[in-house]
Amino acid sequence: MARRRTKSLVREIAPDRLYNSTLVTKFINTMMWEGKKTTAEALFYSALDIVKEKTGEDGYQVFLRAIENVKPQIEVKSRRVGGVTYQVPVEVYPARKQSLAIRWIISAARSRNGRNFSQKLAGELMDAINNNGGAMKKKDEVRRMAEANRAFSHYAW
Repeated sequence: MARRRTKSLVREIAPDRLYNSTLVTKFINTMMWEGKKTTAEALFYSALDIVKEKTGEDGYQVFLRAIENVKPQIEVKSRRVGGVTYQVPVEVYPARKQSLAIRWIISAARSRNGRNFSQKLAGELMDAINNNGGAMKKKDEVRRMAEANRAFSHYAW
């Protein structure tokens, strides 16, 4: 563990070719398995096409709203105080909010039943904008855990 607070290097991510967005690139990179980026891109773009077909809205705008809805505001972190470990609620930093939202959407889409992945992802994105689905369930679970441990918030430093 580092003893000094040094800033970690943040890699610059190239925007994707279709929407010119670094958020889409981050999402695709997180989705990707075994370095198959082209396959991950094809699945993502087809999921957005399915969303556009079903909702009538722009798939990219639905994606952005889904990410915003799933971002957590607060989470719990373990703090060890005097031999006892407390779950202390802390505010989530913006970069972590984004990465958690991306991870939760992808894992919820993977755990859905049936069909191919692009349809699962499209379903999860549509559920996220309607405030239900696996990713929103995870966000709510984390929020409830933080509220339950609000008594230990004075340990946050």
